Amino acid sequence: MKLFKISISICAMLLVCAVSAQKKVTKKPNIIVVLADDVGVGDISKYRRLHNPKIIVETPNIDKLAEGGMLFTNAHAPASLCATSRYSIMTGNYNFRSPLPWGVWSGYAQSVFTSETLTLGRLMKKADYNTAFVGKWHLGTGFRDKTNPEKIYELKRGKTLNLNVDITKIVADGPMQNGFDYSFTLPSGIQNEPYAAYENDEWYPLNEKSLIGLIDADYCNRLGFELDKKEGLGDSRWNPSEIGPLIVNKAVDYIKENANKDKPFFMYYCSQAVHTPHMAPEELDGVKIKGTTPSKHLDMVKELDIQMKMMIDELKKQGIYENTVFIFTSDNGGLHTDGGTWNARHEPSDIYRGCKNDPYEGGSRVPFIVSWPNKIKGNTKANQAVLGTDIMATIAAISEVNIENGQALDSYNLVPVLNQPKKAKTRPFVIIQGGSGKEGMIVKDGWKLIIQFDKKDKTDKTRTPIALFDLKNNIWEHEEFNQINNPKYSKKIKNLLKLYSDTRDSDVGTRKNI
Repeated sequence: MKLFKISISICAMLLVCAVSAQKKVTKKPNIIVVLADDVGVGDISKYRRLHNPKIIVETPNIDKLAEGGMLFTNAHAPASLCATSRYSIMTGNYNFRSPLPWGVWSGYAQSVFTSETLTLGRLMKKADYNTAFVGKWHLGTGFRDKTNPEKIYELKRGKTLNLNVDITKIVADGPMQNGFDYSFTLPSGIQNEPYAAYENDEWYPLNEKSLIGLIDADYCNRLGFELDKKEGLGDSRWNPSEIGPLIVNKAVDYIKENANKDKPFFMYYCSQAVHTPHMAPEELDGVKIKGTTPSKHLDMVKELDIQMKMMIDELKKQGIYENTVFIFTSDNGGLHTDGGTWNARHEPSDIYRGCKNDPYEGGSRVPFIVSWPNKIKGNTKANQAVLGTDIMATIAAISEVNIENGQALDSYNLVPVLNQPKKAKTRPFVIIQGGSGKEGMIVKDGWKLIIQFDKKDKTDKTRTPIALFDLKNNIWEHEEFNQINNPKYSKKIKNLLKLYSDTRDSDVGTRKNI
C-alpha cells in the first residue's frame, strides 16, 4: 500500500511538471520595443555595411540582434521629427489623424490621447500582458498648477518660464494613464523641461540631496553642456550623462522582476540616445564610453549599443531570450550636428539625402530590426516598405489580440513578412510627414512626391507639390533629377497628390489584413 501511494505521488508530480512545462512552452512571447532617439541608418554598422565597408564606430550588439532575426532595408519613421513619430508609433495612426498633427513639443503640453485612444499599452493590457514604459515620453504630460492644485497646469510658451507648476507628480496624460502598469518616465527626454524622472508617476530624486530647482543655461554650462531647449524646473542634481545608465538599469530590473511570471510582459523602451545634449557616461556595464570615439555623438551611439547588450544579456540570464520578440527602430532620421562626426567621415544618414527634420530620405529612413529566436530565420533581409506605425498591428498579431475597427488605422501586420520575407506584401503606398518645414510625402511604386503645406493656412488645405523623385533610379534625391517641373510627369504628380489628399482628408484608414 505504501509503495502504491508513493507511485501515485510520483505520477501526480510528473503530471504537474508536464503541465507546467507545457504551459511554459505555449506561453505567449514577451515583447520589447526599443525606440532609439535620432538614430539614422548610418549610425548602425550592420546597415552601413550595406553600402560602405568602412565603419567608424561598430554597433556589435545591435548587429547581433539583426543577425539573429530580420533587418528591414526600406523602413521609415512616420515623421522626420520625434514627437510626431511617437504619436504614430503609439497609436498606429498617420500623424494627420492627431488633433495636433505637427507635434506635441513639451512635457507640459496637452496630450492628444483620450481614454478611448488605443495605445500600445492599452493594446497589450487587452492581450493580458504586464506592461511597462521606460524612457522618453514626449507626448504631453499633466502636472498640477501650484496656485490651483485642482487644475492641470497650462503650458506657457515662448520665453516665459514655467515656474508655477508642481512637478513632483504626474497626474494626467502620462504612460500610466495610457495603459502601462509600470513606468519610469522622462516627460521630455533629456532635452526639455521638466528636467526630472518619474517612477510610477512620482518624482524620482536623482540623489539623496536632490531638490526641485531651476535648470538654466548657467547650470548646464557648469556641467559642460549647452541647454538644448528651454530653461525650466527640474531635479537639482540633473545630469544628462547619468540618465542613460539610469533608464537602462530600470529596464534590466523590470526584465528580472517580470521574467517568469504567469503573464508575459511588454516593455516599450524609449532611449535617450542619441539626442542632444551629447553627454555619454564615463562607462556603462563595465565598458568605457566617454571619449572613446571620434565625437560626442558617436559616444552616444556606442552607449546605445551597450544599452541593448544589457537588456539582451538579462533576457538570456533569465532564460527567456528564446521566447522574447525584440523590435529595434528609431523615431526619425539621423542628426547632422556634430563636427567631429563629420570629420571622422561618419554619415548618420548613410547614402541618403538630408537628416532629421528634412523631407528627404535621410529624414525618415531608420533602422528596423525584429528578432524572435526560433521563429524568425536569422540573417534575413526584407525590402518591403514598412513604417513605425506597423509595430501596433504586428505585436497585436503576435500576442493574438484583435484591433477593432476605427483603431490603428494605418498599421500593417508584418508577421507575414517575418515568415516569408520574399513573398509577403505590405502597404501599397507610404505616407510620411516632414518636420518643422511642414511637408508631407507620399511614396508609391518607387516615386516620391514632396508636398509643401502653407504654414499660414491653419486648415492644412493649401498643398503645393515641390519635388518628384524616382527613388528606383535616384535614391539619393539629387536635385538635378527633380521631375517636378517636367511636363512628362504632370499626370503622375497629379495622381500622387490626389491619392495623398484623398487619404489625408478621409476618416477611412489604410490598414488592410495581409
